[in-house]
Amino acid sequence: MADTQISTTNRYDIAAPRWGDKMRTLGYYDGYLGFLSAPTRLEGRNQRVIDVGSGTGAFAEAWVAIHGPPRELTLLEPSAAMLERGKAALNRRGVEPRTVQALLGQTTDTDPCDVVLAAHVLEHCDDPLTALRDMRDMLVPGGQLRLVVSKPHWCNAIIWLQWRHRTFQRAEILALVQDAGFDVEQVYAFPSGPPSRTSQGIVARRSR
Repeated sequence: MADTQISTTNRYDIAAPRWGDKMRTLGYYDGYLGFLSAPTRLEGRNQRVIDVGSGTGAFAEAWVAIHGPPRELTLLEPSAAMLERGKAALNRRGVEPRTVQALLGQTTDTDPCDVVLAAHVLEHCDDPLTALRDMRDMLVPGGQLRLVVSKPHWCNAIIWLQWRHRTFQRAEILALVQDAGFDVEQVYAFPSGPPSRTSQGIVARRSR
């Protein structure tokens, strides 16, 4: 693992105890609920779902709250402390997630799934196109990607001071998603709070 990746993972380990409460206080959990509630073509609940860079599980929690427990839920996350809290959060909802401690692209320990969730992960990847292709390869043909990424705003300039993440213009992220082998179905604008200033959502399908 590269030194920068180790450093970032260590910082997430330190932040983990307060992360879940912070996500709720800032409105990200409610924002995820709205994004995952947006109408889209979705075939039933009997699905395999993987949350890439799951953190403390807020995106996966929101998925369960909206769609019910999937057939299988995997949390993929390099921080052991984050994984522990994500697992506990899903357990409180009656779900026993499978946990994989690894970086995106550095594990083959996952079966093809129907849905990939990825919230504020891509902006920490050295090569966003490769990361999106890794997500595509996790999906069955026609599988769905629910992606949340950072967008340019002065709020993200403040966040950058701590996390050194990147942001994506709308045209840039749509081009990357399409180049990675997805058909974009929907672009979602978060309606309020910090998510409306920092984030944008995309629903896409694996096309190849």
